[in-house]
Amino acid sequence: MIPAPIAVALDAPDLETAARWASLVTPHVSTVKVGLELYLRYGPDVVASVRGASRVQVFLDLKLHDIPATVAGATRAVARLKPAFLTVHAGGGQAMIRAAVEAAPATKIAAVTVLTSLNDADLTSIGLAGPASDAVRRLAALAVDAGAQALVCSPQEAAAVRAEVGPDITLITPGVRPPGADTQDQARVATPEEALSAGADLLVIGRPITGAPDPGAAAAAIAVALRRAATP
Repeated sequence: MIPAPIAVALDAPDLETAARWASLVTPHVSTVKVGLELYLRYGPDVVASVRGASRVQVFLDLKLHDIPATVAGATRAVARLKPAFLTVHAGGGQAMIRAAVEAAPATKIAAVTVLTSLNDADLTSIGLAGPASDAVRRLAALAVDAGAQALVCSPQEAAAVRAEVGPDITLITPGVRPPGADTQDQARVATPEEALSAGADLLVIGRPITGAPDPGAAAAAIAVALRRAATP
């Protein structure tokens, strides 16, 4: 059975827990996501640990944001780990995004548009012209022009971003919550079925899976629901 287009966010307190979660969910999902906290705590070893003996894709979510030369150097440093995706902030500008793309030709550089924890009022407070939907579309177009092969946006903007950038760019959507799940620190959310219907290619889901008593069963249940929704 083809794994579901889900990236499970392994926001674990330690390496052993992250590796255990990964082993439980990989029969059901295509991707596991390693975030900044876990990577800073354990370094490159975390990628090998969560990948294990499986062929699961690793999404390295470091959200790089610095001058182009520094981002290029950091990207080269992690490219040897062979992540399927590596995130940079679209707000770093075209030269920075292009530097990352050129430094890791075998990895899809995913440009983060507007964090799903931010709402329109937050954008106003930091001086970014909103509403969020407009800011996301502007940053998406900028990133794709710079060579980004993937974009990170909330599921609420996925349809507009898809219309903006066309069918060939991978859309990754955090802020995905099954019905009834706590939104926690996410401000712009949708259900997995809604996100796929809006045009997302890869759904980032963390605590609804990893916080369940049986993460493998939780991942399997969401995968089944997505397959059911995709069946005419």
